[in-house]
Amino acid sequence: MTQQRWPDRLWIVRHGESAGNVARDAAYASGLAMIEIAERDVDVPLSPRGEHQSVALGEWFAALPANEVPTVMLVSPYLRARQTAELIERAGGTDLSAPPIVDERLREKEFGVLDRLTKLGIEQRFPEQAALRARIGKFYFRPPGGESWCDVILRLRSVLDTVSLHHSQAGARVLIVAHQVIVLCLRYLIESMTEDDILAIDREGDVANCGVTSYRFDRDAAPGGMLRLETYNFVAPLEVAGATVTSRPDTPAGAK
Repeated sequence: MTQQRWPDRLWIVRHGESAGNVARDAAYASGLAMIEIAERDVDVPLSPRGEHQSVALGEWFAALPANEVPTVMLVSPYLRARQTAELIERAGGTDLSAPPIVDERLREKEFGVLDRLTKLGIEQRFPEQAALRARIGKFYFRPPGGESWCDVILRLRSVLDTVSLHHSQAGARVLIVAHQVIVLCLRYLIESMTEDDILAIDREGDVANCGVTSYRFDRDAAPGGMLRLETYNFVAPLEVAGATVTSRPDTPAGAK
């Protein structure tokens, strides 16, 4: 018998609304060049609304049948993702056999010299980078000191290897809590997409805070089976609980 290569279920969740999302909105509304955030990006916490979203999602997971809730949780080291995971767990949304695994490979895309700049700020301070990004495209553009989408995809390939090697036994159900670009890049890898495919999805709109992307293992597919997409950007758990749905990008509009 061919060994199962993937967990029975895989969920990929973007963190709840963060204080950085709120600060970004304020900067754009005021026409500022810089997003005013005191903390390092890794230390930006959830907003009160983001906490409500995370609890609502945890309650939705908790309401699933006992044999459907996550048994493994992988989490970005960024505070907003760790707080989201903690609130999901506290709401009874998991049945973990071990503590959540904080994995630095799931961190936010790094923006280098463009960190905290709005589109206006990038155009004013680094016009050559704005022009280069427009020519190369967001998939391959790497700002000085930062990452391209391809760089993120490279580190995520090993995350999926970890999931396949260590969390693929029958009955395993894995929840990943991370960031918008992580959600999109994992879709690119799992579904064997092209650059055009994933950028078309990205153009449709931002991944909602606490939006759920889910896969179910299909044993009857190719040798070893495969993951099949069930939902993308699923926000019904928030709507049912009366939590506000938000979809602000984490990143400068010129750098996402």
